[in-house]
Amino acid sequence: MKTLITGLVAAGALAMAAAPASAQNLKTLALVVKGLDNPYFDLMHQGCERANKELKENGYTCYYTGPATAADEGAEVQIVDDLLTKGVAAIAISPSNAPAIAQLLKRRKTNIPVITADADFLKKDRDLRKAFVGTDNHELGVDLAKQLKKHMAKGGKICLVLGNSAAANINERAAGTRDELSGKEGTEKLTGQNGWTEISGCPLYTDDDAAKGNQMMADTLTANPDLDAFVLEGGWPLFAPQAYTQVTNPIKGKIESGDFVIVSADTLEPEMQALKDHRVNALVGQRPEQMGYDAAMTMMKLAEGKSVENTIYTGLDTCTWDNADNCLKGSK
Repeated sequence: MKTLITGLVAAGALAMAAAPASAQNLKTLALVVKGLDNPYFDLMHQGCERANKELKENGYTCYYTGPATAADEGAEVQIVDDLLTKGVAAIAISPSNAPAIAQLLKRRKTNIPVITADADFLKKDRDLRKAFVGTDNHELGVDLAKQLKKHMAKGGKICLVLGNSAAANINERAAGTRDELSGKEGTEKLTGQNGWTEISGCPLYTDDDAAKGNQMMADTLTANPDLDAFVLEGGWPLFAPQAYTQVTNPIKGKIESGDFVIVSADTLEPEMQALKDHRVNALVGQRPEQMGYDAAMTMMKLAEGKSVENTIYTGLDTCTWDNADNCLKGSK
């Protein structure tokens, strides 16, 4: 309850947060993330703060906000709506529900420069934003599939683990995974192509909730003793190390022998520890701190009327048991 109250206060105190920026004659560049409860976005916040050292010299400040939880898609829409009403110099959004945010922007017809960061809009709505800063999500999904194939060359029965059903970035990763495993672009479901099959009941939609993700994984393992692998298109279950340890305890020996495979997106500290403990076989990491920084600097350029690139990719890092100690050197 304390976490919820804290998050709601952070999201609801926009007027108080924006006032000091005005008093200091600093123009606000707003970074709106899916949920303040996700440690991944804490790193984007750090990037926003790193940018502030340069932004303030130019009369701007990066303001980080979002709903208390990523499961509250409506709250993110309301936060964006409030920011548009108050007026900011530019806004960067990681949309939890891409169609809902797009619908808001269409209704508001704002002149405020809008970019997406971390997660993008659907292709049909991308004219609503000036740029996307983040990961090539299809490529991330492809890389997860490549790591899976290294451990299971002949295919197997798998289950994809996703976040919110309307999160465009996660769905793009799932598409990349399916395309790579099937060998055919546009594959909607793996039904035996090249030996790969998605079991009934999958994908699992966790709503970016670590506890829910772990429970769903545990239930899936119980109901499907012949399952061969999980592909986590986001690392939510690993954000709760104790619960994830309990889920993987019964299959840890199989993970270490290669008889069961888990590959996951992201390389945050809990995930890296799980990798070193041999509870996940491989990680494909994004660079959220760099995303936060690049999003802030891109917003400043747009606020000043400058042109920016339509797509700004921040790169990926692949971590395995063999390179776990040095795979992130030089990355942010």
